[in-house]
Amino acid sequence: MHKPLLRRRHFNCTLLALASWGFVASTQAAPAQRILVVGDSLSAEYGLPRGTGWVALLQKQLAQDKLSVEVVNASISGETTSGGRSRMAALLQKHQPSHVVIELGGNDALRGLPLKMTQDNLQAMTGQAQAAGAKVTLLGMQMPPNYGPDMARQFEATYAQVAKSQKAALVPFFLKGIGDDPEPLKWFQADRIHPNEAAQPRMLANVWPTLKKQLK
Repeated sequence: MHKPLLRRRHFNCTLLALASWGFVASTQAAPAQRILVVGDSLSAEYGLPRGTGWVALLQKQLAQDKLSVEVVNASISGETTSGGRSRMAALLQKHQPSHVVIELGGNDALRGLPLKMTQDNLQAMTGQAQAAGAKVTLLGMQMPPNYGPDMARQFEATYAQVAKSQKAALVPFFLKGIGDDPEPLKWFQADRIHPNEAAQPRMLANVWPTLKKQLK
């Protein structure tokens, strides 16, 4: 006579036990979108307190705007476009991003690597991400002036060419307002290469308008 009631109690107790061990799916919705950032020291918080880099500020901006988006920072200090290309397939498979931000090429320029190689790598990474279903945003960089105006123009044009051919979004100059400031040293660490903590909000401000359009 009381068996159905006992069964219901047993069932409810079982659900509670499973939930406590994580076997029942959470009622909290998973992020609808995921941004994968593949960059170098400019995105890896080199020389900065943890949580103060532009990628960390991006996650805070998303939360502030109440956007259900997760950010995965796969940036490595010293990374080149070749390194990023070699890692891209595994990163896409692991994180399955809806959006990919590629911030690479600066170390290629500093090492004097061939522009054709840089362009091929950027194009390959963009194509891989798009084939995996992700929207891509390229963060353009510029060469230091000591490389000469012709080389600087060619390097800058590389990002625009890749973005156009792949129909990807482009931030023309990631360090706008920082690297081209009349007094740039106030935005850089003592090594005069890596932006300081004060520069990070500016870097995010350069990326956010373009990325926000992609998210919509």
